[in-house]
Amino acid sequence: QVRLEESGGGLVQPGGSLKLSCVVSGTILRTDTMAWYRQVPGKQRDLVAVISSGGTTNYADSVKGRFTISRDNTKNTYYLQMNSLKPEDAAVYYCNYATAHLLPGASWGQGTQVTVSS
Repeated sequence: QVRLEESGGGLVQPGGSLKLSCVVSGTILRTDTMAWYRQVPGKQRDLVAVISSGGTTNYADSVKGRFTISRDNTKNTYYLQMNSLKPEDAAVYYCNYATAHLLPGASWGQGTQVTVSS
């Protein structure tokens, strides 16, 4: 079984940066495509960034050019570097498989909260 734990969130001013980490307890297969999601209370969970086992990335239009997803399979860890943060980026951020949002039985962790405020 696999457990994913997010960290790195916090309070940042608009235009600032944060780097989120996702530590995996267990093994992520080399074929696994991983992702970062975010959710505002009362709204759906949105996919914001994806990275394949080969390093191919994809981003939501709202974060493209500002966020960078990366992974280190050796450490069973992947990251989300967030730059030029905007108030609308404020949310709870989750890591999971890129297919998790399509699976009714998917397991979600506590996430890490990102607050963007002056």
